[in-house]
Amino acid sequence: MTDDIVCRAAAVALTGLNGTAVTVEAAVSQQLPGMTIIGLPDTALAEAKLRVRTATTQAGIQLSNRFVTVNLSPAALPKHGAGFDLAIALAALAASRRLPAAHLADTVHLGELGLGGELRRPAGLLSATVAARRLGFRRIMVPAECGDEAALVPGIEVVAVATLTEAVEWYRQGCQVTRTPSPAVHTSNRQVSAAVEGTPKQQPDDVSEIVGQPDAVEALVIAAAGRHHLSLLGPPGAGKTMLAMRLPTVLPELTDSEALEASSIASLGGTALTELVRRPPFENPHHTASPVAIIGGGMGNVVRPGAVTRAHHGVLLMDELGAGKYTS
Repeated sequence: MTDDIVCRAAAVALTGLNGTAVTVEAAVSQQLPGMTIIGLPDTALAEAKLRVRTATTQAGIQLSNRFVTVNLSPAALPKHGAGFDLAIALAALAASRRLPAAHLADTVHLGELGLGGELRRPAGLLSATVAARRLGFRRIMVPAECGDEAALVPGIEVVAVATLTEAVEWYRQGCQVTRTPSPAVHTSNRQVSAAVEGTPKQQPDDVSEIVGQPDAVEALVIAAAGRHHLSLLGPPGAGKTMLAMRLPTVLPELTDSEALEASSIASLGGTALTELVRRPPFENPHHTASPVAIIGGGMGNVVRPGAVTRAHHGVLLMDELGAGKYTS
């Protein structure tokens, strides 16, 4: 048997909320020890070769002492971020004959490697899990710290591992599930930010707290019932902002598909979700906010959602819009 076998592991590349299946190929050739990554990686992804070599050494699972070539296919698609680290490490170890490669291509791998072999959450993990399910994958391997987040997506098996060593052992033991988190898809009636781990949970301001303003309250109800735009005009201190901030409490909870979309947008940040967003989101950008902060932006394949996107299925308040204070 030759030394230059090609081993493949699956991953997902995100462009906003849309995911594309990426095949991570690794092969060992008869050259001096080293590693290279090809297939349009960005700087953070190209540095994975150093993280992978150090992490495998710290874990006591040495890569081959030959040259390892890693290809990210499709090669014409730009890839970004450190979320490919786990797939690269496992494909390289399989090519080095350190673990069986039979099921690597059937499982999506997401996770950033620390130098000690620990796995960390990549941005957009929930979006990538949803994309993996849409692409036909039935199993996904994620860092243990965000296993509950991935389990929010129904119809896909989640394998949560804390370290690279645990991931390798899972394959060596015949792909027996070691931990599949239980999904927690229902949340209580609270603000969107409460679904984000580490955010204080508090009850939102409710429209029932409004004293007086019957015409304005009726306008809120009509706008909520018909999903209409609403313009509130009045002198300073009349309660326009107070009314608008309570509009989400008139709206019904999000459906399962809407909650998954809103949660996927929230997952593009750096904080793990512990439950689906069930309350309509509320965004109130400042009138000095830049166009990128309001509409969104990014560079290359990296998409940064703005306030308009984050308010999807919810309420976007443009305070003082009629006063011409928005400069963007």
